[in-house]
Amino acid sequence: MGQRLARVVEQFGLQGLGELAREIERDKNHELTAAVVHAASTNHTYFFREMDTLDFYRRHLLDLAKSQGEIRVWSAATSTGDEAYTCAIIAVEALGLEEAQERVKILGTDISAPVIETAELGIYRRPNLEYTPDHLRSRFFRPLADGRVAVSDDIKRLCTFRRMNLKHRPYPFQKKFDIVLCRNVLYYFRIPTQREVLHSVHEVVQPGGILLTDVSFTLRDLRVPWNTVRSGAHRKI
Repeated sequence: MGQRLARVVEQFGLQGLGELAREIERDKNHELTAAVVHAASTNHTYFFREMDTLDFYRRHLLDLAKSQGEIRVWSAATSTGDEAYTCAIIAVEALGLEEAQERVKILGTDISAPVIETAELGIYRRPNLEYTPDHLRSRFFRPLADGRVAVSDDIKRLCTFRRMNLKHRPYPFQKKFDIVLCRNVLYYFRIPTQREVLHSVHEVVQPGGILLTDVSFTLRDLRVPWNTVRSGAHRKI
């Protein structure tokens, strides 16, 4: 990571890691912040991560489908898009292709421009699919000549990707979400920032909406308006 940060220092014409730290603390240069996050993050993600949480997502999706038309899902730290596409695959499996494409809208956001570009491309190495069931691999992924795989166009149509920094508020959404996944990101923040992000997510979720976090992440001492219904799943109060 030291070499990656050194490249950031050189790219932005800084005098060293000390000046880099001071600039990040000021939080004024959004491009610099994004470059540091990308350099420091391993962006380790994969399809069908934490299946218990995804099963809860599927059940809530089916409940929503019985009571409303459009269903809006936000993958708030989507990285290379594995999570957003996983949500799309589950939606198609649960509702059928035609209904899912008509009713389910999935937004994936991340602070890093390179990973958003990867998400939009929808091409992955096979280790990303290590936990993907075989029947879903054959249905929703197309093998490429170089050994990688491409997400099917049917799944890509459900997903939109945008660059966004969760620390910059208020969030720029005109419509509220029914389900938000905010996994593999909150523990990178200090506690005050965790609290601010969770409050901001609360503001853009429908009443009774669901927030999904890492199962190991607890909201217990953060004093935020979410009711934990099980590990990794919280309902808007």
